Amino acid sequence: MTALACLCLAGPTAAGKTAAALAIAEALPVEIVSVDSALVYRGMDIGTAKPTAAERAQVPHHLIDILDPAQAYSAARFVADARALIEAIRARGRLPLLVGGTMLYFRALFDGLDEMPAADPTLRAVIDAEAAARGWPALHAELARVDPVSAARLPPHDAQRIQRALEVHRLTGRPISSFHRERPAPDAPPPLLALEPAARSWLHERIAQRFRAMLGAGFVDEVAALRARGDLHPGLPSMRCVGYRQAWEALEHGELDALAERGIAATRQLAKRQLTWLRGMPQRESIACDADDAGARVVAAAQRHAARLGHA
Repeated sequence: MTALACLCLAGPTAAGKTAAALAIAEALPVEIVSVDSALVYRGMDIGTAKPTAAERAQVPHHLIDILDPAQAYSAARFVADARALIEAIRARGRLPLLVGGTMLYFRALFDGLDEMPAADPTLRAVIDAEAAARGWPALHAELARVDPVSAARLPPHDAQRIQRALEVHRLTGRPISSFHRERPAPDAPPPLLALEPAARSWLHERIAQRFRAMLGAGFVDEVAALRARGDLHPGLPSMRCVGYRQAWEALEHGELDALAERGIAATRQLAKRQLTWLRGMPQRESIACDADDAGARVVAAAQRHAARLGHA
């Protein structure tokens, strides 16, 4: 197996990935490749905690602001984009630093993807309409009849994955689980620095502080502007992003008073899922992001791995 010639930095939301990446950039000749399914969208800045213009001016960033929120991005496209960027950055004599919290993208890059049919926008619209009329639990029950293996691992409100599983079955007549077959041996995974809190309460407090700061920075206005466009809807991947989904619903139902509580709870659930994914990656090097010397430890680890990749 060949190794991907890059360095990876992953962690749950609010773990301090941006600050850690910028600290690494001060010590090493890196270019940052975002591994985040929300940062790809233009006009979604506050609720995604997108790096600021000043931060992005410090070091080249890639895969940020590349799509309109009406468009879809996928793990397959990410892998193709990331591999091309890794090659281009290396050709410039710099070190690719992949940073983010979309663990599915990391896993797809490390382990490869199953070959499945491409998304069908027309069929997805049909499934979304059915969900609006019947509810996602009803579609989950339908999935349980045609693909019990997939249904058993998905909660009844996991709209995005239920939709995809039903889409694949309706397109092919086969359960999506049947596409999960043996693949060629993947590349050896690159070094992965994982920001993980020793105390979950530390992360919970950071999440709460950041979500409230987003509200103070105009997050509701940002989502209101997206809704006012008229071509977006809650079924789109962009509007399913944590925070945006809750803000859309709060605006739709006039329940803004409850937005902070719901947004913080949803973000905590996201962080829990991200940590579960991370702990399933055996090559990761865990760094306690709530330690006083976390920044120094991240930089030291990055320098050690960079030296092995030819960047002293």
